[in-house]
Formats: sequence, C-alpha cells, structure tokens
Amino acid sequence: MTQDHTTGPDAAPENPAPWRPSRTVAVVLAGGTGTRLGLGIPKQLLKIAGKPIIEHTLAVFEAAPEIDEIIVLMAPGHVADARQIVEKAGFRKVTKVIEGGDTRNATTRIALDAVGPEDCNILFHDAVRPLVSSRIVRECVNALWTYSAVDVAIPSADTIIQVDENDCITDIPVRSSLRRGQTPQAFRSGTIREAYRHAEGDPNFAATDDCGVVLRYLPHTPIKVIDGSDENIKVTHPVDVHLADKLFQLAAAQPPRLADHRSYREELTGRTMVIFGGSYGIGHDLAELASRYGAQVFPFSRSSTGTHVERPEDVEAALKTAFEATGRIDHVVVTAGILERGALAEMDEETMDRLLQVNFVGPVTVARQALPYLQQTRGQLLLYTSSSYTRGRARYALYSATKAALVNLTQALADEWAEDGVRVNCINPERTATPMRTRAFGEEPEHTLLSAEAVAQASLDVLISELTGQVIDVRRAPGEAAQAVPTQTTSTDAAPAVVG
Repeated sequence: MTQDHTTGPDAAPENPAPWRPSRTVAVVLAGGTGTRLGLGIPKQLLKIAGKPIIEHTLAVFEAAPEIDEIIVLMAPGHVADARQIVEKAGFRKVTKVIEGGDTRNATTRIALDAVGPEDCNILFHDAVRPLVSSRIVRECVNALWTYSAVDVAIPSADTIIQVDENDCITDIPVRSSLRRGQTPQAFRSGTIREAYRHAEGDPNFAATDDCGVVLRYLPHTPIKVIDGSDENIKVTHPVDVHLADKLFQLAAAQPPRLADHRSYREELTGRTMVIFGGSYGIGHDLAELASRYGAQVFPFSRSSTGTHVERPEDVEAALKTAFEATGRIDHVVVTAGILERGALAEMDEETMDRLLQVNFVGPVTVARQALPYLQQTRGQLLLYTSSSYTRGRARYALYSATKAALVNLTQALADEWAEDGVRVNCINPERTATPMRTRAFGEEPEHTLLSAEAVAQASLDVLISELTGQVIDVRRAPGEAAQAVPTQTTSTDAAPAVVG
C-alpha cells in the first residue's frame, strides 16, 4: 500500500492517535436505479465514451497505487451485470460485488460488514462519478494519516438561497463559506463504524451522505475537506450523460515516462514499428528515435516510397514488407496528412477529395489493414489529431472536421478492439514546427511552436504504455523553443502542405 504521510499546513486534531491501517478499501456505491434518467437500467450501466459508467469509475481506483481493494455495492437485480463488467475489464483489485441496500445509509452498513473488522481506510465513492481524478483519490488517502474523516468539495460559483414552504427567500448564506459536496468520502474504519453505531439508536436518523452521519453523531470529530474538481460530476440527469461523454472526449491522458535510455531500449528492442508519413516532421523524428532504442522501423510515405495511405493496395504492401522482414508488427503509426487552407465554398472538388482521402480515409484504411497484424502482438495503432478538433476553424474547415473524426475513430476502435487486446490512441500536439505547418503558414516565431522531437518522444511514450482510447495532449514545456523549419513558400494559401 503506497501512502504519503505528508500533511498540509491546516490545523489538525490535537494529539492524533497513531494510525496504522491494514489496507485501503474503495467502496464503489452503485445502487442507483436511473429513475431520473428515465432508463430501464441502472444509470451506472449506461455507456459513455464507449464503456459503462461504472467501468470508468472502477478503472480509476484500479489504477490508483493508494488503493489495495475495491468492493462494489450494486443495485438489486444487477449484481451479475457488474460482475461481468469486472471480469471483462480484468479488474484485479475488486474482491466483492454484492447487492446494496434500499437506502444510501443501508448500503454503507452492508459495505462496512463486507470490509470486515480490521482497522483500515475506507473510501466511499458514487459509481456515477466516473471522472474522479487520481489526484483526489491520493489526497483523500493522504489526509487520513492526520484526520479520521475526509470530504471532497468545490466552492459554489452560484449564490445559494434558503427558502420556506412558500418558496420565499428566508436567508442568503455567505457564499465564501459554502462548498458543493462530491465523493469520495474517506474515513478511518473505526470512525465511520462508531458514527453508525450512534445512528442506530436514533429513530429519526436520516442522512444523504456518510460525512453527514459523522458530523451529526460524532460532532467533535474534525472532517477535513480537500478540493474536488468541476469535472467530477455526478451523472444524475439526462444532460449529465452528454456532459460526461464530452468531458471524456476532451480529457487528455498523460503517458508515463520511463526512467532512462536503457528502459526504452528494453521496451523497444525486437519490436517492429510501421510509420505512414515517416519521411518528414513528426513521423521522421519518431522513426529516428525508435530506431535508436532498438526498434525495427519501417517508414513509408508518398514522397519516399510512393505509398498512398488512402490506397488499400499500398497499405497492404507496406505492412506485408515489414511483416515479412521481421515476422511481427507491434506498432502502426499514421502521421500522414494534408493541411489545406481556404474557404470551403472556394475549394475545388479535387482538393476536397484529396484532403478527405488522405486525412480520414487513409487512417481508416490503415486501421483495417493493420488489425490482423496487431491482433497477433496485442499491439497499438497511433493516430494524430490537432487542437482544431474541439472547434472547427475558418479557412480550414475540412481539416478540422477530419481531425475531429480521428478522435471519434480512436475512441470507437479502442472499444471495438479491446477484446483483442489491441490499443488505439491519438496524439493532439500543440502547434508544431514541421514542414507541413511551414508550407501552410510560413515562418512563425520559434518560441511559439512545439518541436517535432518533443511530439515524437511523447508518441513513443504512448506506444509503450498501456493506454487505450485516449487523446494525449502534447504541450511545450515552459521556456522550450522549437526548432525552426525552413520556409518552402511564403504564401499561406498557395499550396497544400503534405506529409507522407
């Protein structure tokens, strides 16, 4: 169990008792029925971003090094569904999937019995908060070294009013002291058990959350509040489904960096990488970098090998060449693309067709052809988008549209190919110093551009990671200056910029 004993400068309880928990247990509360969403299934089983909501939630705790065990409390009649999700996803920390109670408090009591009598840390989390961050989980667990109860909350951006039975305002509390509660809520096991023991003797007991039980029945127990996040929303109403789905789409994962060159060589030696668009810019730098670490790299492009990514016969021949030479293909990368600028109404049919073919049909063609090879190695397909995928921009509408399509393609294929163990990710680089960009925009101040080498390094980190279905933002580090790219043409609209 990995935990940080450091605490912040906040006032802590006087002379806190030494705390030596046996383990840290995440209790995922999935008892909702989806009534407010108007569903025929519990809302935690609803799919967003290609997976059931509860699967996204469990994945956060599965990946958190602070968490040793996960217990799922599921809505009555749907325990088998939850167990199937756990089994399919391969969650190793989940030890129990059991039926919850009729109320939130009843479910907590069942969870406490399932955890057992040992002293441990317990985190209660709503299954329908799938966007909880690893930072929140970590800070909850860390706070339990000092406090025996921990809540998560965010400041209220709205003025809160109190009303009477006639909906007339009776009070307007000072907003600076108000917070909006979230989960997880974390406790030392003895504290939450003691609070519920006191509650059992109260015939008027009712509470909507577990910190409320501690506050009412153990009023002298400080409850530490740590910062939540605006993204940690609870999927309750129909609009929440759309918001959560969009937040997952926009969320950017961060691939882990290996410690040294030797680690990269150990990961890449003996692997085969095929790069479509490997002659210039990011593709070229990735090929050079992977080769230095021992990978067998096969770069293909329109200019160097006559390979057109939109032509199935060209893609098939390229993949066959790499496979026959090495007997395997572990990574397939598509950096090939065209950046055409100009008003849509002024574009000719040939230009529009070329842009759509290279930027979208090409990656689709590569994906279809590469799958049989990647299934054998449980490898990865890596695509590239641009920051314009979140909002189309004037004078390169089709380019923006194709880049948005690649994000959706990434997330869909990651779900579609999960059973085969094939991963699919997408790199979203900041404006990058490449020949393609220079031909489209001319010379730009080098301090405003990301270097192609930095994008190549990030791409390599993603390729050797276990990430899938992710859009990975790549941004310049503070003070980093990209390498300048020689200008090919000074006209920003004169000619298409082509890679591969």
